[in-house]
Amino acid sequence: MVSIPSFTGDASPFGGGDPYADYRTAGPSGFPFAHYPDLADRRLGAGVIAANDEFFAERENLLKPEPAEFDPEHFGHKGKIMDGWETRRRRGVSAEQPHPTDEDHDWALVRLGAPGVVRGIVVDTAHFRGNYPQAVSIEATSVAGAPSPEDLLADEVKWVTLVPRTAVGGHAANGFAVDVEQRFTHLRVNQHPDGGIARLRVYGEVAPDPAWLAALGAFDLAALENGGQVEDASDRFYSPATNTIQPGRSRKMDDGWETRRRRDKGNDWIRYQLAAQSEIRAVEIDTAYLKGNSAGWAALLVRDGAQGEWVEVLPRTRLQPDTNHRFVLDAPAVGTQVRVDIFPDGGISRLRLFGSLTEEGATRLAARHQELGG
Repeated sequence: MVSIPSFTGDASPFGGGDPYADYRTAGPSGFPFAHYPDLADRRLGAGVIAANDEFFAERENLLKPEPAEFDPEHFGHKGKIMDGWETRRRRGVSAEQPHPTDEDHDWALVRLGAPGVVRGIVVDTAHFRGNYPQAVSIEATSVAGAPSPEDLLADEVKWVTLVPRTAVGGHAANGFAVDVEQRFTHLRVNQHPDGGIARLRVYGEVAPDPAWLAALGAFDLAALENGGQVEDASDRFYSPATNTIQPGRSRKMDDGWETRRRRDKGNDWIRYQLAAQSEIRAVEIDTAYLKGNSAGWAALLVRDGAQGEWVEVLPRTRLQPDTNHRFVLDAPAVGTQVRVDIFPDGGISRLRLFGSLTEEGATRLAARHQELGG
């Protein structure tokens, strides 16, 4: 089992140069759960819907996709402007009791972009060197629909602890593994007693609502929001393979999947797990914004179950740069896994697989939903 580094205490004051030079993180191998998608990705519809205090820096900064920035000269009317969520300093009730109590804390409510099972959380305090929280704790709940902050804070809502109150370090990526096998829709992030957090990442497995997919009938079976996931890829040098199943079309070159240049006679590939056993009827392979580096050709293979044989359903086909390619299959392809092979290298921006769940797939997805408390 990969150990997760633990950070506590202040970082050194910023001394100039690269503000990330002394940033504390998991190292080159990263966190063991970071291969899962970020359930709090705004591209999936995540949002920070409320916070009790955001005096120095807005709560919405928590879910920005890019790393936090730091400008030592950036000040406003309330003080130093930080790229994160930062609350004012808490005080006690009197001169005789000037310190906050152990129970005093600040909180923010986060709506996950896709409900799912949380496997790991990163509380990133980048650039918060002496103004980070002493400790954090994180709770989760599952509430259907689009509840308001008042709905979530009602007494009858049950919150489950994912991260108990734990000391964290400043200017560090504080990672926590989570082993609660339950489906959640919202998080409550607590910082004790106050301070600032730059970014929040919530890694896990999407657990879609079977009733919603049944109502849709035909949908994108590989889409992250519908429960599709990337199992593996031959190369992730320039950008992650999970980008290919994100919502919407790619908006720039690194919003897709691009491999390094091959110098052998092999080819690159991505293997996907569908939401459940499905019947695929149409395929889209998009190379948007990949102009001089798109894949030259692509093929699609399907198999039913991890021990099944791969069956080619789309033969090797020429791709054009910066183009969305659409294919209607001659016959529906039934399976649980899909592999896209690209030749010889390069990239694609999106893969869409349109169809519907089989009766067996729908039954298994509904049973899994019940297991997770849905």
